[in-house]
Amino acid sequence: MPGPSRYRDTYAAWQRDPEAFWAEAAAAIDWVTPATRVFAPEEGAYGRWFVGAEVNACHNAVDRHVAAGRGDQAAILYESPVTGTKRRITYAELLSEVAALAAVLQDLGVARGDRVVLYMPMVPEALFGMLACARIGAVHSVVFGGFAARELAARIEDAAPKVVLAASCGIEPARVVAYKPLLDEACRLSSHTPEACLILQRPQGPAAMTGGRDRDWAEAVAAAKAAGRAASCVPVAATDPLYVLYTSGTTGKPKGVVRDTGGYLVALAWSMPNLYGVAPGETYWCASDVGWVVGHSYIVYGPLLHGCTTVLYEGKPVGTPDAGAFWRVIAETGAVALFTAPTALRAVKKEDPEAKLMQGHDLSRFRTLFLAGERADPDTVAWAERILGVPVIDHWWQTETGWPIAANPVGLGALPVKHGSPTVPMPGWDVQVLDESGKPLPPDTMGTIAIKLPLPPGALPTLWRQDERFRESYLTAYPGYYNTSDAGFLDPDGYVSVMGRTDDIINVAGHRLSTGGMEEVLASHPAVAECAVIGIRDALKGEAPCGFVVLKAGAAQAPDVIERELVALVRERIGPVAAFRLALTVGRLPKTRSGKILRGTMKKIADGEVWAMPPTIEDPAVLEEIGGALRERGLG
Repeated sequence: MPGPSRYRDTYAAWQRDPEAFWAEAAAAIDWVTPATRVFAPEEGAYGRWFVGAEVNACHNAVDRHVAAGRGDQAAILYESPVTGTKRRITYAELLSEVAALAAVLQDLGVARGDRVVLYMPMVPEALFGMLACARIGAVHSVVFGGFAARELAARIEDAAPKVVLAASCGIEPARVVAYKPLLDEACRLSSHTPEACLILQRPQGPAAMTGGRDRDWAEAVAAAKAAGRAASCVPVAATDPLYVLYTSGTTGKPKGVVRDTGGYLVALAWSMPNLYGVAPGETYWCASDVGWVVGHSYIVYGPLLHGCTTVLYEGKPVGTPDAGAFWRVIAETGAVALFTAPTALRAVKKEDPEAKLMQGHDLSRFRTLFLAGERADPDTVAWAERILGVPVIDHWWQTETGWPIAANPVGLGALPVKHGSPTVPMPGWDVQVLDESGKPLPPDTMGTIAIKLPLPPGALPTLWRQDERFRESYLTAYPGYYNTSDAGFLDPDGYVSVMGRTDDIINVAGHRLSTGGMEEVLASHPAVAECAVIGIRDALKGEAPCGFVVLKAGAAQAPDVIERELVALVRERIGPVAAFRLALTVGRLPKTRSGKILRGTMKKIADGEVWAMPPTIEDPAVLEEIGGALRERGLG
């Protein structure tokens, strides 16, 4: 039997003296200049970490491992079943690639503090690009390759990058997705024009180049290497941004989460051994995408900071070629841990419920499965525990937080698992559940989950060039707290349960998407008078968006034609990542007397849950109309 967990003592040590706790954790990082103050409460919106320190993220993730004599260790194991490619990249090779690319960026005029947007698939060059930016002090902003031109344009406009790094295409199991035309359209739509675009030409879908702006990635890097060009690491302030990552969930101006450099490195370096329980030299696999925060933290920076081998997987949990893909990759790479979304497991379970495709794969080195990105339903967790015979650890965090708020820290000694709960808060996170007036609620009482300020290292200090919006979005509703906009409760043992969002964000296959953003797209159709989008329960994706539209009187087209156009419109404006496939035409929407649409009640009807007639509803009969429309589609 495993020994007792050190979690309670570790958390108590943080509570007694937070600055001493994080000062000790900071010893895992190589600093150019140490901090003059571990925490400065008077700076920023709630204080700033490691003030006065200078550091370089690329040095900590790459150079120092080579200098320590570990250059021959694999840094990246690239697995691409969609192209039939495998590649082993050592730390020494990673250093060579990153330093040359960083020199190319410098030749294109990129300097400390400049922004670089990346629009890349899951290829090693995406990691090279992120690290090259960090190397020279530039701020990277990765945009998920599934986003449409308008979404990319909005991010280019907000970040104002000097250079864009992009690939000619992404590759799905059944199709090639041309990225370059989307980039060209985004540059046309944006009021900001990047000075250069560096294009990685992939043989599966070469792209036409724009004269005067576009450069060939491979040619530029080869020329830099031939000329002996290798950029050195540029020290930056610990409080300088490492990256900006835009969240879904807004209409209008994008919301760019800022990640400061020093605190992020310290938090990730603490999490790798203590939370994930992995050691330097071991193989760690996060099956996410570099376009999301999970990919930033646990494909790129976390494993490389800790000296692990990270797996970069360009494929799907099913279909590339089958539902045994995860087990094959774990066996072939020797991964000791896998981090994925519950959606992925549900897809595997659906295709191979008895895990027959696991047979023949040696998983003897595999120790832990981690889940995050959405609530891990108990049935899926129990299934994974049964077929794998290892701990299945749910944990909870957000783009804004950068690393887990609540988890079961296997490195400190695992705590008992309670299905449906991501377990307990990690050091740095003072999690409380508040009522509408901001008062803490007793155990087992549902409320808004909030974090008592200050936030720990690694969490966002602000939004990109929107300090006031940061305060309004996160700090104003409950003074003295960060509002997670998640609802849930704490049990008497201090375990956290996250039950859903309190705003209009839905979680589609681990991707946080805005119903408001989709409504904006639907409302732009000339035949739509008003609309509402809700997230309805989906066995595979967790939630799926469903749009309800009221058509204008005298609409010329048939409702089914308009519904198909609306689905295509959301796909065009937001991208396939929205998974928007269902638009329902209804005569009216249920509203309160004040005009507020009753989305919560609509969702309960769609999910087949018990619901009460809202006392403020304007016309109760409309709910039966909504129920009828859903039943016609086999829902509710």
